[in-house]
Amino acid sequence: MPHLVGAPELLRFATATTRAHGVPARDAELLAHSLVTAELWGHPSHGMLRLPWYLDRLANGAMTPVTEPAVVSDNGAVLVLDGRDGIGQVITDRAVELGVERARRHGISTVGVRNSGHFGTAAYFTRKAAERGCVAILGTNGSPAMAPWGGREKRVGANPWSIAAPGGRHGVVVTDIANTGVARGKIYHAKERGEPIPEGWAADADGAPTTDPRRAVEGLILPMGGHKGYAIAFMFDVLAGVLTGSGFGTDVVGPYVPDARSGCGHLLICLDVRAMADPDEFARRVETLVERTKATPTAPGVSEVFVPGEPETRTAERLRVAGVRLVDETWASLTRIAADTGVALPAAEEVAA
Repeated sequence: MPHLVGAPELLRFATATTRAHGVPARDAELLAHSLVTAELWGHPSHGMLRLPWYLDRLANGAMTPVTEPAVVSDNGAVLVLDGRDGIGQVITDRAVELGVERARRHGISTVGVRNSGHFGTAAYFTRKAAERGCVAILGTNGSPAMAPWGGREKRVGANPWSIAAPGGRHGVVVTDIANTGVARGKIYHAKERGEPIPEGWAADADGAPTTDPRRAVEGLILPMGGHKGYAIAFMFDVLAGVLTGSGFGTDVVGPYVPDARSGCGHLLICLDVRAMADPDEFARRVETLVERTKATPTAPGVSEVFVPGEPETRTAERLRVAGVRLVDETWASLTRIAADTGVALPAAEEVAA
């Protein structure tokens, strides 16, 4: 049966089990917090189902437990970091620290990252920069997920990207998009639930449309917007992989592979709002844009118009009180991790399926 777990319990468990794999306390908590935050946002595809992936990679040496990114080049507003196969969340958090600091000094900054690992949700990091007064753009590349337009073999990653900006009294406005029609993690989550995926999400290994998540994992995820999604994904590989000196295309390995280095890259751009506009005036203008957008008359059957990032904020407010619902297979994975590490399972309540 599914289990209902409080976010603090999930954070405790994920932190402790990550520390049991040799990860320093601060880094373990950051990795755990990124997973729990994804759950709270209503994106279990990037939540606790990924904990065993990361721990397996640590156990097999594909990911280094002590993350020590090195500066490859530093031109003031432009830096390149080598993640040296460390934890993607820790490397990217360091990139955000440097990116915001350099944007405050120069008005704008770019941080390229090579030899990193998967960092979870891109919005987790762009939100941090936006909360510190920057407009942030973050792109990454991933293992092949889709075929080039007109092809039938996967060669291009979903290569997601996020843009976030301070939103005045609305907090942060933010989007986080994979260039496939759906993030691959959502297909893995459907597989864990034992449920079919909607038509139009994926094709099997022969290129035939499928609603079977198992066949989709082995096959192709379809691009968003047809050829446009493929083209955007290709260009983000140019930015995050080729330009940064990291792996690209078929060289990149996904986080679900337990025994091979990732090789993925990231590109972060931070723009200090103060370099272009008065921050208070900027906040007022974004607030006006939000309010005008939300005042749009709704279509039949729609109760409210949302702006980017608002559904996640609302969901997090609800789940912090109600708890996070984990499907059977995710709970079974946590049970195995608890047995392997000696860390007590999170306190949980069984709930109806």
